[in-house]
Amino acid sequence: MLEKFYPHRFSIFFISQIVILFGSLLIPSGTFENAILSIFFLINIVTGIVLVSKNKTLLSLFIGLLSLLFLNFIFKLEEKQPTFKYLKAGSYFLFYGIVAIQLIKQVWQAKIVNKNVIFGLISGYISLGLIGFFICLAIELANPGSFEGLKTIANNTDALTEQLMYYSYITLLTIGYGDILPITGLAQKAAILIGLMGQIYLVVITAIVVGKYINQSSFNN
Repeated sequence: MLEKFYPHRFSIFFISQIVILFGSLLIPSGTFENAILSIFFLINIVTGIVLVSKNKTLLSLFIGLLSLLFLNFIFKLEEKQPTFKYLKAGSYFLFYGIVAIQLIKQVWQAKIVNKNVIFGLISGYISLGLIGFFICLAIELANPGSFEGLKTIANNTDALTEQLMYYSYITLLTIGYGDILPITGLAQKAAILIGLMGQIYLVVITAIVVGKYINQSSFNN
């Protein structure tokens, strides 16, 4: 089954990421964050399983992460045990960290640049933003008030989700509107890390893929 979807792994993963980022444009924000976003994160892990299906070790790890997060979704473990919030954030951080590395590796090694490779390139960049989001979420959960400008609701992690995801991508893109500010040393270092990841990706990985495409086009002509 996985073999059937493997050639389309980049486009499938890309679509699932787009739904996570922009689903709230089609579904009311509160409903999306409280009920649907977790489902799409789980779907994203399923598509990630296709992405690493050639690597048996990573395949087993991703299936384990999916099982853990699915149990949390069904039985609401983080509500019964607040420390599970950190385990959940850590699990997603591990997932997107590995996915970003795998995407970069597979895009880097691609001999032909086609639309699937372009989807993989974009997905890698999106994954960096999600890594940044889970870093920021973990910091805010561990030290509430690390980011100024957040509209928080007591004991409601979902209320932070969209705001910190927005902050992560604004920082990754180096836009920096200034409506949300990192005010602790750890939060500020996280902001630097997110910005650096975005710039290095664009300067190195994207440049390599563009170079391959130019060489490929020149050879075909």
